[in-house]
Amino acid sequence: MAAPAFQPDDELPRLPTSDELPCEDGVPWETSKHRSQKKMLIFALEDAWRDRDDFFVGGNMFMYFSLLQTKRDDFRGPDFFVALGTTRRARRSWVVWEEERAPDVIVEITSAFDARRRS
Repeated sequence: MAAPAFQPDDELPRLPTSDELPCEDGVPWETSKHRSQKKMLIFALEDAWRDRDDFFVGGNMFMYFSLLQTKRDDFRGPDFFVALGTTRRARRSWVVWEEERAPDVIVEITSAFDARRRS
């Protein structure tokens, strides 16, 4: 038997906001070289586009893309990302359902330790 169709009066689950989601876990992620590479990417783009307000660049910032991810406490924080066609303002984290989009570019800088651990 098929599941009943969604009715307009059915209550949808409320998605958490960026103010309600964790934005840090207290675990240091990087070496000084790693941190320098990430900062270079962020600062270079912010400087090159300093007169623009239609982008956001972030790094080591939690990114939320599904409700299931939030229930599992499955945090993801890429080293660098950029979203075009958005506003340049302070954010605690990138929440796809609030922003109504995923970033355009995501970069993860892999260390030798990470490469060995993931192989």
